[in-house]
Amino acid sequence: MSVSIRRIRAIVRKELREYRRTPSIVVAMGIIPLIFLVQPLVVVFGLPASSSGQLAHAHVLLYLLGIPALTPVLIAAYAVVGERRQDTLEPVLATPVLREEFLLGKALAALVPSAAVAYTVYALCIVFVALFADPAVASALLRWPQILAQVLFTPLIAAWSIWVGMAISAKAGDIRVAQQLGMLAGIPMIALTSLTALDVIHPTLGRALGLAAVLLLLDALGWRIVSAAFDRERLITGTR
Repeated sequence: MSVSIRRIRAIVRKELREYRRTPSIVVAMGIIPLIFLVQPLVVVFGLPASSSGQLAHAHVLLYLLGIPALTPVLIAAYAVVGERRQDTLEPVLATPVLREEFLLGKALAALVPSAAVAYTVYALCIVFVALFADPAVASALLRWPQILAQVLFTPLIAAWSIWVGMAISAKAGDIRVAQQLGMLAGIPMIALTSLTALDVIHPTLGRALGLAAVLLLLDALGWRIVSAAFDRERLITGTR
């Protein structure tokens, strides 16, 4: 059987409706981005114009790449174990939906709101910096290479976090355990973005393109690996 776009769209719509009915997911998608937004703004608003020279060698706003590293993994961790908790996993897996369609639909349903939240928070950060930070500080922070990096890496990082979260969700038996393990799995990516923001790891065009290529490959492999490890019979048996 070939992958059906229609079935994938149906899964995406179902997941988005489910998210709206799940307060924990809505709260996580609201609180976590705000935490990442407040910290850099507090630092930036207190900087004098004399610090603009140092900021020219820093990449403070790349810290916000922690949002797509952490937020989607909490949603993805709910993907399978949440169905099991509501006793809806067996009926879904008993349909003609392929496991690749099932997983891709759930991944897209997690990617779309996560990327939208990350982009919205970053846009708000840009607006706040432009309006309220010292003009010299704002010009040092708002540089096109950093903005393009945020636009490029947000979906790549989010997709990788989603596949990690879904792999954990397929094996876990409790939603909170799955989300906690997902957050632990997101720590290396948050550490990488934080070290880059602090210029401990100096970003260059070559490194950025190399990392983008690696993430793109991991995202493609993540779908295949999680699909191959997705044991349909075990999951159906485990719901009984």
